Amino acid sequence: MIFLPIAWRELRVASRKRSTFWVRIAAALVAVLIGSGFLVLDAVWSFGFGAASLGKGLFVLLTWLNLAVALSAGLFFTSDCLSEEKREGTLGFLFLTDLRGYDVVLGKLLATSLRGFYALLAVVPILAVTLLMGGVTAAQFWKTSLAMVNTLFLSLATGLFVSSISRDSQKAMAMTLFLLVLLTAGGPAGDALVAMIGQDGFKPALSLSSPVYLFATAGAWGRTPFWPGLLVNQVVAWMLLGLTCVLLPRTWQEKTANTSTPMGSRAHWWKYGGAKRRALLRQKLADVNPVLWLACRERWQAVSLWFATLVLVGGFVAIFASDEESMLWFAWSYLAGVLTLALYLGIASQAARFFVEAQRNGLIELVLGTPLPASQIVQGQWRALLRMFGLPLALCLTVQLFGAVLVQQMTWNQFAGVAAPPAPVTAPPVQATSNTMSNATILLTTNSVSVTVTATTTAGMTTVSVPGFTAPNALIALATSVAGALTVAANLVALSWFGMWMGLNSKSTNLATLKTILFVQIIPWFALTFFSMLAVPLLLLPSLMKGGAVAPSQMMFWFPLITSAVMAALSLAKDIAFTFWARRKLYFEFRERVARVVAPIQPALPPPLPRAGKPPMIAPT
Repeated sequence: MIFLPIAWRELRVASRKRSTFWVRIAAALVAVLIGSGFLVLDAVWSFGFGAASLGKGLFVLLTWLNLAVALSAGLFFTSDCLSEEKREGTLGFLFLTDLRGYDVVLGKLLATSLRGFYALLAVVPILAVTLLMGGVTAAQFWKTSLAMVNTLFLSLATGLFVSSISRDSQKAMAMTLFLLVLLTAGGPAGDALVAMIGQDGFKPALSLSSPVYLFATAGAWGRTPFWPGLLVNQVVAWMLLGLTCVLLPRTWQEKTANTSTPMGSRAHWWKYGGAKRRALLRQKLADVNPVLWLACRERWQAVSLWFATLVLVGGFVAIFASDEESMLWFAWSYLAGVLTLALYLGIASQAARFFVEAQRNGLIELVLGTPLPASQIVQGQWRALLRMFGLPLALCLTVQLFGAVLVQQMTWNQFAGVAAPPAPVTAPPVQATSNTMSNATILLTTNSVSVTVTATTTAGMTTVSVPGFTAPNALIALATSVAGALTVAANLVALSWFGMWMGLNSKSTNLATLKTILFVQIIPWFALTFFSMLAVPLLLLPSLMKGGAVAPSQMMFWFPLITSAVMAALSLAKDIAFTFWARRKLYFEFRERVARVVAPIQPALPPPLPRAGKPPMIAPT
């Protein structure tokens, strides 16, 4: 018998897929475009950073983007690979043979890791260019590459472990996201808490299990705990892989329902609620729109969103009520960013899930057999999303709006010389105690701008003041915060409509979610960021500075403000375009698309006509 036969088969199948080749090309093209943008921006705008600083910046940007891709590999590629086999009933047939658990697990691991590994491999030559530019050592390059491969392996192992113990695609994705966040931020947060309680310096102990901390130590200068961290990461990943091999032969069977509860099991009650709740919901929604009732039956998604909303509100109160102003921007940005990412994933997954499941279990054929038009089917799904997620999303956006206003006011007051958290401009090292004060002056020089920044350190707090800089009023802070909240809301609407369209064109919920996030958020974000970072310095700021409309000291305010305004306007236009395009497709091509997926039309060729032959010869008598 061939060693790892499933791995051989999956690799042969993957080698014939177009995505295996296009992923490498797309990753290399993105890296080349980012590198070209760096070079063009420095050559035309002449920041004067030098090749070494430019190479270091390009290296940091590309490696952090690769780290994000490696972390998300387990979320989209392996979190549903085994649970999908369970739902389809094909996993049990594999264990009727001589195959073991490690055969199936390692086969799935090799098949799902191929595209992610190829993407990382395609970026390595572009990263190697930074070695020639300077600012990056060979040790940093190879350690960072090794850390990215380690992150990819750990993410895939986490997704496989969650997929072996679950059946639902959404629950598997949510649990994988939770474990990845726990592995990434749990260790550093624990060490930081210990250091805060003990009034001692940060000592990495639990942080060694974090792939992000390992990645950060790979690019740091001096002696770092890189190799112990790599060993701990590998131990965690192989433990998850070993548990998957042990648990999979024991968890593929579908458990029988417990008849002690009225509707079979506690899981059924948690998913759909009690008999009274189901009857009231059917009576209230079924007559309005049957699809609205079908999409609103499950309640655990709305409960999960309410839990995330309460976490955001609690974090908002705890962060802004504390006296640690130096950590205010850092803590709020990370908390709001993680929850916004979770909202994007959850909304995209929920929007696509109904149509994917309806096509898989035949429900869509029954619905199309009724007099219900396609427009009402689509409207039922849209109204279900509004009913389940509208109120908690509105509360989340309101809290984010207030948080953004407060953070912007404190940041601008910092530049104006008011009491502020630590400066974004790095000052020279100063020795300061509780009763001493030190001053440091930094000269920021470009081609045409010279700004002197004074950093004052008092009792461990740094205050940065820019001469001539005045903090803008509260209306500007409110306007920029409202623009950010509107952008997030427009993104959610575009993800909902485009996710429904992807649900009609995908075989699994994870694949539909990946396509939705990729086409609506990731690719446009790269394009819009690249355009705004080039257009603003090359077109807008030179005209403002040439006419004397903006003082040099105000450039630190106007540059991010104009860039954010351009990004917000382009993002809103992008979301409107995606929303109307997907809505039109759903309304006018719904039945045709479902018919192609359920019963693909294969025109039958007519039978060939008989050839005209010569009449048979009759032999003479």
